[in-house]
Amino acid sequence: MANITLRNVDERVFRRFKAVAVRRGLTVGKAVTQALAKWVSRQKAVKKASIFDIKPVDFGKGTENLSREIDKVLYG
Repeated sequence: MANITLRNVDERVFRRFKAVAVRRGLTVGKAVTQALAKWVSRQKAVKKASIFDIKPVDFGKGTENLSREIDKVLYG
């Protein structure tokens, strides 16, 4: 374990965080460790989106010019 100083933490958010930790019987250090671990695991799960991930959609027969028709309605 390490002693760490955090700067620029919103005081109101920290007070609410500390209150929740106390109600759950945790020290602030343990609660911060849990929060950081959860945040890091979520970041690993977030995949960066790419334009190449978008798959084409077939809206069926008669919709071949749908994009042009929509443009005509929107832009005249």
